[in-house]
Amino acid sequence: MLGQPSGNESSPRDDAIRLLARREHSRRELAERLAAKGHAHEVIAECLDALAEQGLQSDARFAESFLRSRIQRGQGPMKIRGELERRGIERELIGTAFAESEQAGEGDWFALAGEILARRFTGPGESPRERARRERFLASRGFDFDQVRHALAHAWDSAPDQ
Repeated sequence: MLGQPSGNESSPRDDAIRLLARREHSRRELAERLAAKGHAHEVIAECLDALAEQGLQSDARFAESFLRSRIQRGQGPMKIRGELERRGIERELIGTAFAESEQAGEGDWFALAGEILARRFTGPGESPRERARRERFLASRGFDFDQVRHALAHAWDSAPDQ
C-alpha cells in the first residue's frame, strides 16, 4: 500500500511525530523534512492534514511559539515576520500571533530594542560612526527606524550606575 513502511522504513506519520516531539514545526517545514526522507508528496499532504485535524500540528501554535522564542533572543518584529513567512506561515496567522503577544505584554518592541542595545553597548556613542554602528546592530536584529531611534535615545535612561 502507498505510504506504508516496508521493513525498517518509517511512515511519514512516525517521522512527523518524531519531529514534533522535539519542537513545534510549521506545515511547510514538516513537508520539506518528510520529502527529504523520501516520502511521496501525496502521502505527506494526507499525513499533515490528519495531524492538523488531530491538533498535533498547528501553524498558529508554531507562530506563537516561534515569536516567543525570538523575542527572548532579542530579535525585532521585522526579522521575526520575515522568518515566519519563509517558514510558510500565512500573514493572518502572523498578525494574530503578534496581536496576542502584545496583549500578553510580550511585544514591547521599543523596550526590547533598548534592552538589547544597552546590553551590547555602554552608551549611545560619541561619533556619528559609533552611532551608525549601533543603528546597524538594531536594524540587523529586525527593529524598524522608529524603534532604533527610540532605543538610541532611551536605552541608557534607567541604567543602574546612573
